Amino acid sequence: MRWYILLKTNVRKEYIELKRYLPNTIAMLLTFYFIFLAMFLGIQVIGDPGAQDVNTQYIIVNYVFWFLTVMVINQIGFDIINESMRGTLEQLAMSPMGIWRIMTARLVATTILNFIIVVILLLMSMLTTGQWLNIDVVTIIPILVLTLFSMYGLGLIIAGISIVLKQVQAFLQILQFILMGLTFIPLSVAPILSFFPFVKGVDLMRSVMIEGLTLSSINLGDIAILLINAIIYFTLGLATFLCCERIAMKKGLLAQY
Repeated sequence: MRWYILLKTNVRKEYIELKRYLPNTIAMLLTFYFIFLAMFLGIQVIGDPGAQDVNTQYIIVNYVFWFLTVMVINQIGFDIINESMRGTLEQLAMSPMGIWRIMTARLVATTILNFIIVVILLLMSMLTTGQWLNIDVVTIIPILVLTLFSMYGLGLIIAGISIVLKQVQAFLQILQFILMGLTFIPLSVAPILSFFPFVKGVDLMRSVMIEGLTLSSINLGDIAILLINAIIYFTLGLATFLCCERIAMKKGLLAQY
């Protein structure tokens, strides 16, 4: 029940901020849409005409999941910075739920609201290009859930670093391009990336949405990699966050910016 109230509160908070600062929300949506248009036009101009349809489908899936990873992983770092600047980070630490539970609930709340934006971007992209992907909800949901756990782990690592270092905006901006690389590079080019967070999940999503892969035809080895990544990265992320929280409390950093 406490987790439900915490999640509901964070969803409401995130929704209010998106609504209250609507021009910024619309600008964010248009920015990512224009980035997609630039990629799409680039394929039309310099791409192989015989492979344009497939390349366009790859771009749609890659850029949509790049947006999701940026919003889930990067946003939590900016949230910590904003809480520090507002002077409310110490108040979160004094909550009976603790910072790590609040940040975890905020990660889930951010995912829920940004998933709606992802759906909008996906529809806009498919309408723009005329390329309609295979949206197999039964197959996509379990892959997405396991992929999100590894994203949450990375997000908690970023949150922990942000609590201690405070000024990490430049790093977060660089991280956006690192996330783009991890999202766009196919595993056929670099198989070792299977053991990086969320990369295997995005690769399977591409197979589902472009090649029509079904849940029953997914290799057990792929599912095992997804599950192991989810467990390892979420555990590592939580442990890192708790360690950074202890360092911040020991040095008295929660009340300072």
